Amino acid sequence: MLHAVQSEVSLRPETPADAADIEALLDHAFGPGRFVKVSERVREFARFRPDLSFCAVEAGKVVGVVRLWDIHIGATPALFLGPLAVHSGRRLDGLGGRLVQHAGEAADTLGEGPILLVGDAPYFERFGYSADPTRGIRLPGPVDPLRVLARGASGPLEGPVRA
Repeated sequence: MLHAVQSEVSLRPETPADAADIEALLDHAFGPGRFVKVSERVREFARFRPDLSFCAVEAGKVVGVVRLWDIHIGATPALFLGPLAVHSGRRLDGLGGRLVQHAGEAADTLGEGPILLVGDAPYFERFGYSADPTRGIRLPGPVDPLRVLARGASGPLEGPVRA
């Protein structure tokens, strides 16, 4: 049985030159429905953190991306993770997990506060995310509270998510 050989994937900081490739990847991964999600409402007011946003590159092509944004949860400075996207041909080899870990480690190195996201708990729990500290968070739109997850919180997070 022959297996396709995939080239090495490297993680590197996102640059402005990646914008078109990232938009194409996000369209591929999420389709137009991505613009109506509560996470998009957060990204409309949050400040983008290019120093904490990373691309996975294979043979010169962006095959994955993770982005972080500055937010506050009530009075607590925090980061918002999203989007996380991986090209469909790379989804089963752990690349998304590598991106999540890499972004979290970079944030930890800079001494950043908690990281909030809206996502699938069984996937993100292995990276230290939990719904436990997020019960008092108010996002700008309807969301399943079991999908509101955070890591790095020293206690319960409370209040509206804002810039």
